[in-house]
Amino acid sequence: MSNAAAWALFILGIAHIVFGIVKFKAALADALSAGFVGQFSHPEVRRTAFWFTIFGVLVALAGHTAVHAVAVGDLALLRIVGGYALAMSLIGVAALPKSPFWASLLISSLVLASGYGLLR
Repeated sequence: MSNAAAWALFILGIAHIVFGIVKFKAALADALSAGFVGQFSHPEVRRTAFWFTIFGVLVALAGHTAVHAVAVGDLALLRIVGGYALAMSLIGVAALPKSPFWASLLISSLVLASGYGLLR
């Protein structure tokens, strides 16, 4: 279960990136065609596209770190990743109750429980 929770966090990050690219395809394409550098401050949709998509990279990084922690048996690192992911998820659910943050809340809880040895 620990390995599945870690991989779920990684997959959630990849899904966030893919969804961001699909949802903000026009805004990202406009920024790229305008030269990319310095093209995400306006209009607002470009800024949103950038932050939404780059956030997926950070979630994937957390998931990849969790996968590594499970592989080497580093429960302390798994607790750290799970704790940060849980805090982010709680803030996300509070800020946007009708959002997919509920999925990250479940996944991060499982990663944190794995870090405490409650799941194998």
